[in-house]
Amino acid sequence: MGFFEKLKNGLGKTRDSFSEKMNNVFSNFRKVDEDLLEELEEILIMSDIGAQTSTKIITSLRERIKKEKITEQEDVKKTLKEEMVKILEEQKKEMKLNTKPSVILVVGVNGVGKTTSIGKIANRLKKDGKKVVIAAADTFRAAAVEQLEIWSKRARSNDC
Repeated sequence: MGFFEKLKNGLGKTRDSFSEKMNNVFSNFRKVDEDLLEELEEILIMSDIGAQTSTKIITSLRERIKKEKITEQEDVKKTLKEEMVKILEEQKKEMKLNTKPSVILVVGVNGVGKTTSIGKIANRLKKDGKKVVIAAADTFRAAAVEQLEIWSKRARSNDC
C-alpha cells in the first residue's frame, strides 16, 4: 500500500469514527433534549473541532431546536449539519499574499492533512503565477519531507 493510500485510509477511519459516534448518540437517545445536545457537544470536542467552535455549533443548534420546534432526531441531524456547514462557510477567507516574500505557516495536530493541504496550496499558487518554496519542519514524522517533495514536484508541473 502506497503512502497516499495509507493517508486516505487514515482519514477514512477518522470520518468513520466520527460518523459512528454520531450514529450511536442518535440511536441511544429517544427524545431531543439537553442530554442529547451535551453528548453531541462532547463528540464535536473530542473530534478536534475545538471547544469554542463546538460550543458555538451546539448553541446555534439549541436555539434552532427551540425556535423551529424540532422534535425528530433526523431533523436534529440535518440541522446540526447545516450549522457545521455555516461555520465552515463563515471561515472562507482569501489569503492575503501582498508582501514579498509571504509566508504561510501551517500548524495542527497529527493526521489531519496538513502536508496534503500544503501541497494543494502550493499547486494553486503556482497556477496563479506565484513562486513557491516549501519547507518541512515536522520533527515527528520522517515521511513528511518525502511527501512534501512529491507535492512540490506536482506543483512545478501543475499535475495536482
